[in-house]
Amino acid sequence: MKSRIVRPVRQREKNKNVSSGRGRSYLGETRPMKPVSTESAKNISSDTRPMRTVNFRSGYAGYRRSVEQRRQVIQTPHPPAQKKPSGKTQGRLRQSSAKRSLPDSMTRSAGAEKYFDYDLLLVIIFLMCFGLVMLYSTSAYEAGVDFGNELYYFFRQAVIGLLGFAAMFVISKIDYHLYGAFAVEIYVASMVLMALVQTPLGRTYNGARRWIGLPGGLTLQPAEITKIAVILFISYELCRLGKKAYTLEGMIRVFVFGAVAAGGVLFLTDNLSTAIIVMAITCILIFVIHPKLKPFLIILGVCIAVAAVGIAVLSVTVANSDNFRLQRIISWLNPEATADTGSYQVMQGLYAIGSGGFFGKGLGNSTQKLGVIPEAQNDMILVVICEELGVFGAIIILMLFGVLLYRLMFIARNAPDLYGSLIATGIFAHIALQVILNIAVVTGLLPTTGITLPFISYGGTAILFLMAEMGVALGISRRIRLEGD
Repeated sequence: MKSRIVRPVRQREKNKNVSSGRGRSYLGETRPMKPVSTESAKNISSDTRPMRTVNFRSGYAGYRRSVEQRRQVIQTPHPPAQKKPSGKTQGRLRQSSAKRSLPDSMTRSAGAEKYFDYDLLLVIIFLMCFGLVMLYSTSAYEAGVDFGNELYYFFRQAVIGLLGFAAMFVISKIDYHLYGAFAVEIYVASMVLMALVQTPLGRTYNGARRWIGLPGGLTLQPAEITKIAVILFISYELCRLGKKAYTLEGMIRVFVFGAVAAGGVLFLTDNLSTAIIVMAITCILIFVIHPKLKPFLIILGVCIAVAAVGIAVLSVTVANSDNFRLQRIISWLNPEATADTGSYQVMQGLYAIGSGGFFGKGLGNSTQKLGVIPEAQNDMILVVICEELGVFGAIIILMLFGVLLYRLMFIARNAPDLYGSLIATGIFAHIALQVILNIAVVTGLLPTTGITLPFISYGGTAILFLMAEMGVALGISRRIRLEGD
């Protein structure tokens, strides 16, 4: 995706009321207050006029103006489209900005129609239905042992999935520029919610304190909200900076915002895997909008070299460390030596993949899910799929994710403005990162991080906000225009 130059919106001139002397108390006025003399103080004390009340409306009006300025920033159009090639076509996609640049006669003759990405919708439905089938097959045994109900995980995931579909359709009807207008507030709210995890509202499960308790025994994982918040806010910040986003100062500014969010995920919710994804989304958005490739290749090479040296040093110096994250790295470097402890889950997963062969043992015939692999319905569900459906089943899943990512890329390329393009790119990066990291973990290419497989692994908050992201992407697709010849 080509980078696009964004011109920041100039500050508006003072309104007519201010220039004419009316409404002098407006947001942003920095003139110093006049000192009160002794005589004027006496007059004030003897004045019988009522005291002027605080005007909250003026503050709200100023806030509304700032929100309106944000909306103008994120409505930056794409550069004009290239000249239409010759030949007859039934219809083609064009940005709304390109349409405005056409002559009026051509615009009136063209039949513009709204577009909706039904291909993306069908892929989402198929992935959700397939995920429910595999979730039941994977979790039925443990659900029956732990809760006395084989449908425990299936029923909860199905209910949350239906709510997610409803939320997706509602969100797809909303103009995505509204999210950009309140991107700052969403970003701050996500940080506040993560801070609530450290309060008595926080809940701990399996040794990790990452959830907020809700009425009815429900929980909320704020780190999932942070993913969406970062996508919306970083995209807005890049649009606001314009050409400054290409400079070192602008890149550092955006990077710091992403680092703050990733640090909040890591230190407030103790979730390293999500912190890595949040930071990676920020870096990918900066990379996409920047016109030069060489600086990023240099930075990537340096990071790989530092990581290689760090891992080599850790493997020698911290072999007996009690830190569980360092133990995961040691187990990853030498899985056979820790097959009964640190690398037990990964080794059992590799046994399941190997025993499944190319076409698998058949749906429901996995043996590793019978209490051998702990919490198989979460981040290790892919190994059960490989055991029951074989490598062929895994290839089908990868193809479905490939179609999903292609549709997101299509929406990003044809979005009516830069902000919509960056949001679709951020969602693309989120899905791609989770799929790649989950596959790398279950196959032993990376240390265990606990990253789930989108749409398939069990997880209420993850599914709900993942469907919300899909709703935003579908909302962007609604803004694409079809023009007939």
